[in-house]
Amino acid sequence: GKIIKTRSATTETLRKLGFLVHDSNTNFVLARHPGISAETMERALRERGILVRRFAKNPRISDHLRITIGTDEDMSALCRELEDILKGL
Repeated sequence: GKIIKTRSATTETLRKLGFLVHDSNTNFVLARHPGISAETMERALRERGILVRRFAKNPRISDHLRITIGTDEDMSALCRELEDILKGL
């Protein structure tokens, strides 16, 4: 119940920020932003203390971030940082 609600809210917010987010039934989402590379986004998040995964060696998803669903607070912080990162580009 809880993770589904948090995942849905996070997916909706990411999409509003311009991310393409694959539908998910798991505890993570795969997302990419058409205007910024996954590598750049991963690095910017890491500099802000937020860790996401990127599968650089898998060509099918190398441009995606794997975002594990955490608490509502975690996901709100992630989305705030992503919004800030996108504003700076």
